[in-house]
Amino acid sequence: MIQKNVTTFAESLESLVQRRLFGRIHDLRVECQIKGVVLRGWTRTYYAKQMAQHVVMDETDWPILANEIEVCSDSKTTFSGCQE
Repeated sequence: MIQKNVTTFAESLESLVQRRLFGRIHDLRVECQIKGVVLRGWTRTYYAKQMAQHVVMDETDWPILANEIEVCSDSKTTFSGCQE
């Protein structure tokens, strides 16, 4: 039951970030862990990466353990994310 609530909460945070940032974070995943929140995905700007973190911080008291949203330049972006 607790796992389902955490999963639902993470999904609601993902949805909120996507709405507020108009879909600028691709493949967004919010992972709620015991000690805090981890953000994953990719975007084209550092601003969008930072704003995603602020949306989560505004909505929860949990600390951000890691913001692993990758920033890709246009030349390195594909439909599936960033290229090496």
